[in-house]
Amino acid sequence: LLDMSQRLSIPLLASNDCHYLDREDVRAHDVLLCIQTGNTIHDTNRLQFRTDQLYLKSIEEMYASFNSSPVASSNTVDIARRCNLEFDFKTYHFPKFDTGSEQTADELFEQNVRQGFVNLLERVKSMNPQFDEAVYRDRLDYEIAVIKEMGFSGYFLIVADFIRYAKESGVPVGPGRGSAAGSLVAYSLGITDLDPIYHGLIFERFLNPARKSMPDIDVDFCIDGREDIYKYVVDKYGGGDYVAQIITFGKLKTRAVIRDVGRALDIPLRDVDTIAKMVPDVLNISLDEALKQEPRLTELVEKDPKVAELIRICRVLEGLPRHASTHAAGVVIADRPLIDYLPLYKGKKGEVVTQFDMKIVEKIGLVKFDFLGLRNLTVIAKTLDLIARQGKTPPDLEKIELTDAATYRLLAAGDTTGVFQLESSGMKDLLVRLRPECFDDIIALVALYRPGPMESGMIDDYVARKHGKKAVEYMVPELEPILRETYGVIVYQEQVMKIAADLANYSMAEADDLRKAMGKKIVKIMARHRQRFVEGAVANKIPEKKAKKLFDLIEKFGGYGFNKSHSAAYALIAYQTAFLKAHFAVEIMASLLTSEMHSTDGVVKFIAECRHHDIPILPPDINKSDTEFTVDGSQIRFGLVAVKNVGESAIESIIASRTDQPFESLFDFCERVDLKKVNKRVIESLIKCGAFDSTGAKRSQLMAALESALEYGQRVQKERNDPQMGLFDLGDNQPS
Repeated sequence: LLDMSQRLSIPLLASNDCHYLDREDVRAHDVLLCIQTGNTIHDTNRLQFRTDQLYLKSIEEMYASFNSSPVASSNTVDIARRCNLEFDFKTYHFPKFDTGSEQTADELFEQNVRQGFVNLLERVKSMNPQFDEAVYRDRLDYEIAVIKEMGFSGYFLIVADFIRYAKESGVPVGPGRGSAAGSLVAYSLGITDLDPIYHGLIFERFLNPARKSMPDIDVDFCIDGREDIYKYVVDKYGGGDYVAQIITFGKLKTRAVIRDVGRALDIPLRDVDTIAKMVPDVLNISLDEALKQEPRLTELVEKDPKVAELIRICRVLEGLPRHASTHAAGVVIADRPLIDYLPLYKGKKGEVVTQFDMKIVEKIGLVKFDFLGLRNLTVIAKTLDLIARQGKTPPDLEKIELTDAATYRLLAAGDTTGVFQLESSGMKDLLVRLRPECFDDIIALVALYRPGPMESGMIDDYVARKHGKKAVEYMVPELEPILRETYGVIVYQEQVMKIAADLANYSMAEADDLRKAMGKKIVKIMARHRQRFVEGAVANKIPEKKAKKLFDLIEKFGGYGFNKSHSAAYALIAYQTAFLKAHFAVEIMASLLTSEMHSTDGVVKFIAECRHHDIPILPPDINKSDTEFTVDGSQIRFGLVAVKNVGESAIESIIASRTDQPFESLFDFCERVDLKKVNKRVIESLIKCGAFDSTGAKRSQLMAALESALEYGQRVQKERNDPQMGLFDLGDNQPS
């Protein structure tokens, strides 16, 4: 290279291949290569670097390495000085919404919101005949102004656009998720399905006008339709240059890194497992914390050199990315080609993925959308389809009354296996104790059933007060209108915000700051809010002593408070699934069985539930079963895909082959189905599960005749497909 540089007058550069930071990390790097390639350090033909110089060298080391040509190092420094990359962390890069006319995004946004609100008015009136339209219009005007001022009009138009496409394409969409359900604008645009004013939800919990931060509208889609929605967004908003999924990294966490490194060092699996199990079962615990908390682990490191080396290497590798995959929900849409902002990566299926993870994507100002696949929406959709296929009229779940007596009887009995959010054993116990009587009780249940409220005694307090076993008390009368719905218990973050606003003169934007500080337990900020709250309460003629006590109360229980907007949205899905179970038990159980058809445990669980409800499960049948579980009158027919070893391609062949007439025998079956897809293993499984019982033959006879039937079927199919077909038609020579 030196000679070439001199002959061609091309400047020479000095560089050093860099794989790790410090020279001492060479052993850890070698072990990491073994982890990545599935080898051990004792394998002779494995990938390895036979040098310890692949670290980040200092300036002095680089000049020393190239002392024969110091100009090469100087040239490298010159190029480095010319390079300058600065990330902009202050600008948001909102994707552009093409209005298709001369209208601006702001104008189209306001037009769509106001038109949507007019369309909603009848629905709002039917739910709440006493509603005050002026309150709704004032709230709508306020939200529109805030969203336009913050520059989020295009964002709302895009979300409303792909949700509209989903609904028009028949893909079920959730009623809302997270704090977006608190927006009347979102309700008017069809983004959410909950009236935020009727349910007491707060807009500032979603968008705080005093603190500009990214809007975050997460959307639940039916699992079967999520990919279709993503494809629509890619096609409409610029293709893979402008739209990408977000990468996620699997990390070498404490237990995992011990097991991986132990395997690479060829330490016996039993010993590695013992060491890994010594790590305390604490969420996100580090190796250093584990050594402090577990004396046995420290003792083992001190006694055994092999364990000491294992832990030393683990310390270096802990937290490093182990593999890259695609985030289950995250999608980013940009205003310019994404490569102007970040590097891209091609996923295993050829999909475009960002090389920056979700937090960094948001930090550099790109807008993230979450497309989540929710199994329960798929269950609801399939249930409604099964109801229609029975000749019944499916209920319009967007318009069902939230006061259905049969639904509340089911909930009060704890009969909630298969009901969204309410099917755990602990939740069933709570349902029986609480005996919900209205939708507000379901919202509270979703919010309360979490570790914090359970450990603090909030749940017991709530139940006792609801049933009059404990008096409902309010520290000051002004709390009653805010806490009446939860019997004087602070359950929601929105209640904390209302207390601060009504009793201490906070603006809703300030109240949201208090809510955020309370959730994160930021001591300095909480001290400032304590003073601010007490002063505001005293100004409202609340005694200082009571004001301080009240702040202590909201600080204690407000820290456990849950987002009511999210709770209300998910409570609606819970109510819908409970309603379907109360009125269409056979159809929803068939849908639940289909949703778990690839899980033996799930199928067993729901079959047991069917037996509990005296719903007969008919066995698989080659002539009557479909791919999924179906309804046959008041009975459920077993789906073929839930039969072990029977794949979907085999089932498609079976269903297609019986279109004209049912199968009469095993030989008839083997003659008509595609035996490349429906092989011997598939047929054995179908015989053993009873799918051939309707042909009248015994299973033992069918197993004995299988080889002959397969040979016969292959011969007939070969003759049928052979252009030089013989004079004799074997179709008439079927064995009896």
